[in-house]
Parts: sequence; C-alpha cells; structure tokens
Amino acid sequence: MLKTYTGSCHCGAVRFEADIDLTQPTYRCNCSICRRNRFWPAIVTPDRFRLLAGDAELTEYRFNSLRNSHHFCRTCGVRPFGIGNNVPGGERIYGVNLGCLENVTPEELDAAPVTYADGAHDRWQETPDYTRYL
Repeated sequence: MLKTYTGSCHCGAVRFEADIDLTQPTYRCNCSICRRNRFWPAIVTPDRFRLLAGDAELTEYRFNSLRNSHHFCRTCGVRPFGIGNNVPGGERIYGVNLGCLENVTPEELDAAPVTYADGAHDRWQETPDYTRYL
C-alpha cells in the first residue's frame, strides 16, 4: 500500500517526502558505503520523491563506477537518500533512507521485508553469506 512519508536529515535542513509501499522489499547491502553508514533504503521512482527543502545543504559523493550518487547533509552528515543513475532498465531510482522517515511507525519498519544484496562482491542479485550485521 502506497503511503506518503515525510523525512529529513538529523538537523532538519534537508526535508523530503516520498510515496513508499513498505510491503515491497527494502534493501540492506554489504558494500563499503552502505555497511559503513548503515543505509537502509526503500526504492522509489523519481515521480514518488520530492525534495522539499535543503537542496543547497546537500553534498554529493560518488565512488567506484560513479553511477550512483550518495547525498549527505553538509551540516549533520546524515544521508537521507541516494540516486541510482544507471540501474538495470536504464531508469533513475531514489533510495530513500528509512531511518530518516518521520511519520513511520516502529511496526511498519519491523514488518518491512528486507532483501540483502552482496554489493561488496558486485553480486547485487545475491544474498551475502552473513547478513545479521547489516
């Protein structure tokens, strides 16, 4: 069921809303950046993501293939979302950090299905051997 969630970085400078169906898979990845900052995204299409405030407060980081952009608040350092610019099918997607949602309940988060990705070994469609730490 699609629901509109509001979210922000920790200091509130970056604000957004996104239409997310939390009955669909969310993702935990063991790649270097997701593992280090414990990023837990739900994937949405561009028409379901709206940046409401703080565009000037965002800083972008790209590494490795440079195809995905990781957006952080330059004040508090929180990563509210990322953008996949070259994904299968060629569409742009937004990875919305579930930890940044303000009007999500613990029950909704607990029930959200998690798909694990082995990004550390570029096996994105496979589950890593170990997942509990993600």
